[in-house]
This record gives sequence, C-alpha cells and structure tokens, in this order.
Amino acid sequence: MSLEVIWYGHANVMLRENGATVLVDPFFEGNPFAPDWRSIPRPDVIAVTHDHGDHLGQAMDIARETGAKLVCIADLADFFREQGLAENVANYGIGGNVDGTLEVCGAKFTFTQAFHSAKHGSPVGFVIEMPGGHTVYHAGDTGLFGDMALIAERFDIDLAFLPAGGVFTMDGPLAARAAALLKAKAAMPIHYATFPILAQDAEAFVQALEEKAPACRAFVMAPNSSATLD
Repeated sequence: MSLEVIWYGHANVMLRENGATVLVDPFFEGNPFAPDWRSIPRPDVIAVTHDHGDHLGQAMDIARETGAKLVCIADLADFFREQGLAENVANYGIGGNVDGTLEVCGAKFTFTQAFHSAKHGSPVGFVIEMPGGHTVYHAGDTGLFGDMALIAERFDIDLAFLPAGGVFTMDGPLAARAAALLKAKAAMPIHYATFPILAQDAEAFVQALEEKAPACRAFVMAPNSSATLD
C-alpha cells in the first residue's frame, strides 16, 4: 500500500492511504505556497500540533465545512468546543494528551511531546499510524530533544516530518540529528522557506542527514506538490 503525501508548504501536510485522509497543521491563508483551502481533497481528520496561527491555520473553517474530526491536545479541545466545534473534536470532544493514542477514522494518533510554546496547553507532535501500514511522525514545532530515541523504541518510523527552518525550531543540522535519534527510514524537512526569517532551502538538512543518519533517505518535496511512499 502506497502512502500519498501532499505538502502545502510550511508544516501543512496531507496524508492519504487506504481510504483515510489526514491533514496536519492546515495553514493556508497567509501561506505563500498553499492553494485555497476550499480546493483541497476533503480530509477525514485534521490534526493540530499547537495553536500558533501558522499551524492552527484554517482548521476550524475546514472542520465546519467538511465535518472532519479534530485531533488535538485537551486544552486546545476546550477552545474548539467554545467555538462551537464540540461534535468535531475527537474522543467525545475531549482530545488527548502526551503518550495517549486516539484511533480516528481508521488512523491512530499518538501524542508526543514537543519543545516549543502555545497559547492553549502544550505543543505536541504526532505519531500517525495510517490504515495502510505506514507510520509517520509529524514533529510539529520543536527543538531537538533526546527522548526522540524513545519514540524510535516504540515505533518504526517510515517517514518523519521535521522542522528545519531554524529561529523558532530546529535548523537543518539539528533536524538531521533528530532523524538519527528517530531511526526514521526517510525524513522530510518542513517549516522552512515560508518566510524570509527562516532557512530558504533544505540543503543544510540534506547535507547533515548524509553525515548524521546515512541510512535515512532525504524526502524533499517542492511546496504544493504530491509524492508517494511505498
């Protein structure tokens, strides 16, 4: 079973496999690479790592329009309920928390820690077990942390989405170190080039990955494009 990956730029990723469509951090408006969110495939699940505008994005608009389920930390679930989205929030409107796992629309979402900031609760990452058998890690916004090695002990990561823009998150070399800790088969840099303050290309990540995690394949995509992972 192939996993289809669509990258809309920044941390905005869509995953499609075996009838399930998952959208992570749907930042469209204000994202120079993204299309109009109304034109994208209909998601079954929207996973939000934290509530900064470039990650929360249009999650609420898309959920209202499509009926998609929202996967998020419990504190952000409180906010979504206040916005009239109680029926959309997964786990009976409660959400989840770190090390918890929710099964939604055939995919499993395990919450991981992330070292960053947020307005509502704590930022998280997600290990997403897709229904066709692929396991994906979306780190959200985070700095490097050693317990990524524990994620590797628990999960066999086929593809890791790792922020590589620097300033607010890991940069390319640190993201490559993260790929090594995760023992990921492939790693894709995200959260770069969107704004002038961030790294403008993935070269530093790719070069560092060859040194720090030679067994890990660099999975670099152009923004607003799709690719498959077998």
